[in-house]
Amino acid sequence: MALSFKLLDGVFLSSRCHRQNALHPLLGPLLTDCISKLYSSYRRPGTAPDNTPPWKMNFNFEKGVDVIKKHFGLLKKELVDHWKGPEGYPLDEYLLEQTRVVWEFRSQKDLDEWVVSSDAEIGGKSEAYLKLGKNNQTALLYGTLSTEAPRDGETGYSGYCAMRAKLPKGAFETKKYYDWSNFNSLYLRIRGDGRPWMINIYTNPYFSHQKDDLYNYFMFTRGGPYWQEIKIPFSKFFLSSRGRIQDAQHPLWLDKISTVGFTLGDKADGSFQLEIDFIGLLNDRAHTEEFAYEKYERNPKV
Repeated sequence: MALSFKLLDGVFLSSRCHRQNALHPLLGPLLTDCISKLYSSYRRPGTAPDNTPPWKMNFNFEKGVDVIKKHFGLLKKELVDHWKGPEGYPLDEYLLEQTRVVWEFRSQKDLDEWVVSSDAEIGGKSEAYLKLGKNNQTALLYGTLSTEAPRDGETGYSGYCAMRAKLPKGAFETKKYYDWSNFNSLYLRIRGDGRPWMINIYTNPYFSHQKDDLYNYFMFTRGGPYWQEIKIPFSKFFLSSRGRIQDAQHPLWLDKISTVGFTLGDKADGSFQLEIDFIGLLNDRAHTEEFAYEKYERNPKV
């Protein structure tokens, strides 16, 4: 079945950019722009850019030395891991690996690897917070969702909260990526309040015009006191750009994963909470599907 529906309206938060396309019934138009704000730079309308010259920035020599030591330590670790095998694992262990925990939440250091945001960045009234759960064994994302748009004369829609993992960095701030090509499913243990969430996976774009591309899939929480173990095959994630599902679909590039995020925008005002035990990977050998959606052939020969 072809992907003929639309994920979002394509309406930007600015009311000057309204379009007449059908709305997605779950998330509404506001996420069209907010997802791109989470994964790219954003400046509120009317605010001046930061043009502070480099010579006016504060610099501490001792901190500079500590940073240099830190990066040389990272470089040493990268070299050692490279000689060990793929991603620092021995080759036999890497090939036989069936599960891997990528993120777990047992300390404040684990929480610091994540970024929390909401429409408060554009003047909205939603609030989102992240803290350790009971006994410091989980991460608890909680807050209040408000769809009241800011009265700035430009923003037309509001009401989202999100969290995403920070982009991995190597020695001397070089870009790093997760290589998940040895797995075929995302595996999570979560406890929610019945609200639907969207899981976003951002990959390294090969071209600059692909910087807003995301792979998305929905996660439905049951609510109540019981934990859920959710397995989502990577073949189910579909490609979108600025919140719109793309006609030209292709599978997720598992060797160039940059970050993973969660977005709430169900247009239901009120409090919310999502508790996460861990986020991991699974190699389900019973799952053989390569891609769940139809791929259109470009410029087909007649």
